[in-house]
Amino acid sequence: MHQMLASETGPTESGPAAASQTRPLLALEDLGKRFGSLQALEGISLDFQAGEVHCLLGENGAGKSTLCNLIFGVHPPTTGIMRYAGREWVPAGPAEALDAGIAMVHQHFSLVPRMTVVENLMLGQTKGVLHHRAFADRIREIAERFGFTLDPDAVVGELSVGERQRAEIVKCLMREPHLLVLDEPTAVLPPGEIGALLDICRRVADSGRAVILVTHKLAEIARVADRVAVLRGGRLVAKAEMATADMGSLVHAMVGREVKSLDVALAEQGAPAAEAPAEDFPRPRALVCDGLTVRDHHGSTRLDNFTLEIRAGEIVGLAGVEGNGQSELGMVLAGLQRPTAGRFFIGDTELTEAGAAAVTAAGGGIVPEDRHAVACVTAMSVAENMYLNKLDQFTRFGMLRRGALSDAARGLMQTFDVRAAGPEVAFSGLSGGNQQKAVLARELTLDPLVALVAAQPTRGLDINAVEAVYRQIRAAARRGVGVLLISSELDELIAVADRIVVLYRGRLVGERPALAGERAAIGGLMSGHAA
Repeated sequence: MHQMLASETGPTESGPAAASQTRPLLALEDLGKRFGSLQALEGISLDFQAGEVHCLLGENGAGKSTLCNLIFGVHPPTTGIMRYAGREWVPAGPAEALDAGIAMVHQHFSLVPRMTVVENLMLGQTKGVLHHRAFADRIREIAERFGFTLDPDAVVGELSVGERQRAEIVKCLMREPHLLVLDEPTAVLPPGEIGALLDICRRVADSGRAVILVTHKLAEIARVADRVAVLRGGRLVAKAEMATADMGSLVHAMVGREVKSLDVALAEQGAPAAEAPAEDFPRPRALVCDGLTVRDHHGSTRLDNFTLEIRAGEIVGLAGVEGNGQSELGMVLAGLQRPTAGRFFIGDTELTEAGAAAVTAAGGGIVPEDRHAVACVTAMSVAENMYLNKLDQFTRFGMLRRGALSDAARGLMQTFDVRAAGPEVAFSGLSGGNQQKAVLARELTLDPLVALVAAQPTRGLDINAVEAVYRQIRAAARRGVGVLLISSELDELIAVADRIVVLYRGRLVGERPALAGERAAIGGLMSGHAA
């Protein structure tokens, strides 16, 4: 087994990281990958040094995940050469990569929902005798060492998205790798845990290992990166030493144009982005939650007397560290879970005991936090997913008119900037960001659309896609749609919402205006401290 990551003595002399410090641990030379007619990567030449954190930037679909998958052995390259520890690297698969000391945290989860955390992490372990309790203790030790809280005996399917991501991270860290590849690992983590994860990256690199970190968040790059590389359209368009890099130039290289961050836009506005002028008459109610309560099968209260009213044209941000009831609220409002107590309405229609189809029919658009679990059917085409709730409009005599469906989807893809080879390709072939934009396109084009519940809508998206998503949400609010925006990204809520309510341990603990000057007060409420 590889030496512990926290070791102060560095890698073992027999491991890959014992190579000369002047020679990169991993080198890519003119690397390319083609999937059928799609050239996903072309001409990528990069090197990754032991002792460094090397960040990869790029829009969704730029080829970052594909590059990581080539390194980890998920796909073979079509052209070019990889060298690992000075030797040509052509892994037969992920198992060979793991044995060689390369571990990867994937963008999408690979855990079995019905099994516990410890059972999941024991899968595939073949070295030594496996003792359940000892393995659970090791999970706790690793989680505590790096600032996590993770219950080894929790059933994965009952965990929040953030908790599942922590399990994936611990699963990777247990391998004690020489090269750690992290594909958007912070996308689902609340701010406090993001800092802890970046500290992990730094510790891993400082112990003599190499870290490849894919992220869209420039603040993370500034904090942890030694070097940065930018991909656009499957090509390498920029490389820089972080000590001398210009953030504006990196963003321009990534998207090919100037893009203002939400922080900059907020500073220029000096007020909430969606603030509406005062009116002489109240706007109609779009979404009403009256005492919603959810208890799990253990009897623990996950959502406690949640009461909120959102008016037409209003964007209300729901802030809170993940695991404080947001997931349960989202499932109830989507019609996928019955509340233990309380009621909710879309417009004047009560939907407490109704299902997902009734929520849609009443004008409720739902963008769930876990798009793979409840928002799409990945084996179906992009077109079928974008019109999943309207496929009856494209049938004749019981047969699906695929040509008409594809034509309609093609127009929707253009409007919402969903990038794919075509509407007929499998939804699973889209990048995470393009999948999210496709789900948003479907929900925002409901007719009627009275209320939109968007849970973590920008999770895993690049800066360009984030801008596009919020542009569409703001446009919906201007059309009179009431929006509940659930996000752990406080800066995004401040920039987009009219007002912000805070959820802590399942209860609404306060409300503040969506102003930059309220950041500290909102953060205090998120931590359980009164404003």
